Amino acid sequence: MSDLEVRQLRYFVAVAEELHFGRAAERLGMAQPPLSRAIRELERQLGVQLLVRTTRQVALTPAGEVLLRDARIALDAVTAAARRARHAGCPAPALRLALKADYDAGLLPLLLDAYQEEEAALPVELLLGGRGEQVPALRDGRADVALLPVPFDATDLDVEELLTEPRVVAMAAADPLAAHSVLRLADLTGRTELDGSPAEEGGTRPADPNRPALDLAQIFNLIEVGTILWFLPASVAHRHPRPGIAYRPVVDLTPSTLALAWPQHSRSPAVAAFVRVATAAAGARTVPAPAEPTRGR
Repeated sequence: MSDLEVRQLRYFVAVAEELHFGRAAERLGMAQPPLSRAIRELERQLGVQLLVRTTRQVALTPAGEVLLRDARIALDAVTAAARRARHAGCPAPALRLALKADYDAGLLPLLLDAYQEEEAALPVELLLGGRGEQVPALRDGRADVALLPVPFDATDLDVEELLTEPRVVAMAAADPLAAHSVLRLADLTGRTELDGSPAEEGGTRPADPNRPALDLAQIFNLIEVGTILWFLPASVAHRHPRPGIAYRPVVDLTPSTLALAWPQHSRSPAVAAFVRVATAAAGARTVPAPAEPTRGR
């Protein structure tokens, strides 16, 4: 069996995801007959049937499901390799740091100042994204290192946990529960969290990649009018005091852990220096509580 080509994998992934040769051909910008021939040639080359074709539908065989999974990984690796090679060849390379805005536990300014004193330091380029976007950025070569909350899929990544801080609940200041100085998750029964899940679950559901991302202003507006509750790290609450929002501790709410992650294969002195500085900065960091007076229960 000869080696597979990237072109063949791209063709197969398009058909496997669309399950329709016409739509796949349109997506690839080519005619349908040569695409069909390419898939038949791929099956002949592998010696297995990848797709079941009828007049009404296209379906994956077990072999096709395996190839789809592995082909996606292979194509992502090829894309990442190209991105990393282009980045390494730039006349002025930078260290690309992926993170969600405000989810740095107040570390970022201290970390960046200390990092620039390192001999191996590069200019830092911030890659801001929504929740759950940092790991894909590491895997596809857009980022060199990421600051992100645990848990996440750490496959093929090295991880250094930096610090742990309590989470609090944000609610409308007019909510009757805001009269309590301390809450339990059971007190939140019947209310809805930011992602649509029941608030008493404590925000434990994984992020839905298909759910539209909201910025902080939108989130705060929804909280102020009593539409949702939001669980957030204490450091984020401390940065955003608002008259219409009450932040309250929840005694049985799991804390938030901030970690640094980078590709296992990285041998970059700049990344190593960043990890070293981040670990030191986290060790010296004290997370403040939300600056808000509380009322007795």
